[in-house]
Parts: sequence; C-alpha cells; structure tokens
Amino acid sequence: MLKLGRRFGFIVLVFFLMLAGITAFAAEKELIGAGATFPQPLYSKLFDVYNQQNRIMINYQGIGSGGGINQLVKKTVDFGGTDAFMTEKELKDAGTPVLHIPTCLGAVVVTYNLPGNPKINFTPDVVADIFLGKITKWNDAKIIAANKDMRLPDLSISVVHRADGSGTTYIFSEYLTKVSKEWKEKMGTGKSLNWPQGQIGQKGNPGVAGFVTQTPGAVGYVELLYALQNKMPYGNIKNKSGRFIEPTTKSVSSAANVKIPDDTNVSLTDTEAKDGYPISSFTWLIFYKEQNYGGRTKEKADTLARLLVWMVTDGQKYVEPLQYSALSKEASEKSMKIIKSITYKGAAIIK
Repeated sequence: MLKLGRRFGFIVLVFFLMLAGITAFAAEKELIGAGATFPQPLYSKLFDVYNQQNRIMINYQGIGSGGGINQLVKKTVDFGGTDAFMTEKELKDAGTPVLHIPTCLGAVVVTYNLPGNPKINFTPDVVADIFLGKITKWNDAKIIAANKDMRLPDLSISVVHRADGSGTTYIFSEYLTKVSKEWKEKMGTGKSLNWPQGQIGQKGNPGVAGFVTQTPGAVGYVELLYALQNKMPYGNIKNKSGRFIEPTTKSVSSAANVKIPDDTNVSLTDTEAKDGYPISSFTWLIFYKEQNYGGRTKEKADTLARLLVWMVTDGQKYVEPLQYSALSKEASEKSMKIIKSITYKGAAIIK
C-alpha cells in the first residue's frame, strides 16, 4: 500500500512537472498588447493570420493610446499601441529606452449632414473657424469661395466633437494648431480640449457619427476608416501645396512621403507631400529596447521581434484591404532598422 502511494505520488509529481513545462512553453508562444483603438480592427486581422501561420497567440485590448502607454510603463504588456508618439515625460517614466515603429497610417475627416451631401472643399482656415464657432452658416462667404459651383443652403452649422479623450482629437487639433494661429492660442493640441460653449460633445466615433447623421446642418470629425465603413460624407481639405485632397488610402499613404527620422517621431499633419492628405498620422507599436526584464526569456523576446518584422513587411498586404493606409517604403525600412536594434542582455535579437 505504501509503495502504491509513493508510485501515485511520483506520477502526480511528473504530471504537474509536465503541466508546468507545457504552461511555460505556451507562455513563450503568447504575447499581450494593449492601446490605441484606431488600429484594432487591423491588428485583429494581422494577429489572427499570424497565429494561423506560426501558432503564436496575440491578445490585444483596445483601451486607448494613453492606456497602452501606461500598461507598457507598468510592464503588464509585451507591447503597447499609440496614435501619438510618447512624450518626454512618458519616456522618462518608462525608465529604460522605449522604441516606436509605425504599423500603418490613418486619417481624420470632416463629416457633415447637408441636403444631397455634396463633396465640399474645405480650406484650413474654414475648418478652424467652423470648430472655433466663428462660421455658423453653411452659405458663409468663406465656404462659398472654395465651392463656387455649388449651391450651399442657408442652414445653421451644429458642431459636434469628441467628449472623450482620443487620438482622433489629438490628430485633428494638432493639424489645426499648425494651420491656425487663433486655434493655437485658444485651443491648442490635445486628446481632450476645452471646446467653445454651445458645441455638442459625444463619446467615440459612433457618438459623433450618430449626432451628425441625425442633425441637419451638423458637422464633426471622425476617423476616415469609420466614415468609409458607415458610408458617411466627408470633405476635401486644401493641403500645404494648395491642392484640395480627397482623403483616400492612397492620399493618406502619400502624406508620409516626407523625410522620416530614424526614431520615426514625425508628425504628418499639414504634410509637405504634394499629394498627401493633410490630416494624416502614423499609429505606432511601442516596446522596450532591452527585452531582458521582469523575468522575460530570450524565447519571449524572439517571439515579439519576429512578429514585429512580419507586421512591417509581409503583414502590410493586409492593410489596404481593410481600408487602412500602408507604410511607405522608407517608413517600412526605418521600422526594420529599429526592430534590429532590440536586444536581450545587450545582444541583438534579429541579426
């Protein structure tokens, strides 16, 4: 009986050791990320395809850019997602160097509700004046000047904006800060703003879209992807080269045809690119340069690095079919250089 008990105990011990080994192995084959909601549909597709090809589970939670940065700083995720490059303070809080790689581009569009929903041309000053509350009628002389062949109604403009902190607001306000001195002085750039009295705040793209579609004369801003998916009208914006540019996946990609620094910390709003849509932006994945922290293994670090390589190379073919804008050749090359700088105990992971 004693021998049987010992044998049973030995079998149980072996079982638990095997289970622990399997669990440890599985942990190396799983990555956790969190952050920006804008690229979440794309990431869901990419991570599903990558799992099918490589048996690597990637769990990404869309909790907003600020949340992604915060979770990376706390070291509770393997990587974060953000629509805005980390600030100096955020980088300092991280303690050790954090790298950024762009994965795709997105854009913010001005959407509206007018009879027949014509394609309206907007100049930078008109966009600023509308959202500052200075232009209050659709047949204002400034709007007519850019749309001379169009009959615009004598209809009041109802402005709606994001009530929640968002990367969309950050991109939109960063653009307006560059093109309007008055906007820069009164509003500035941020994920949340102190909007003029009388304007309506709504939560998320769905909230803004709902108000616009239900309110004649309304105007707001949403992500291009959301406007396309929900068949919402949106205007052309005059860019720095003096061209009225329609926001498309191609014109948004073209916005990145500028000099990109080695760390990819570049603002694409009010782009210098001749054919670029001016309210465009990269979205980034962020991660620690040195991967030997918090008990992480070399295998885990290697798993992350190989995923990142795939996302900026072969994974790019899945970007445009989902109505996002793909990286330019230069942006992809810069990203690869950054990935190759990832280390484990000081040694490069990707040779």
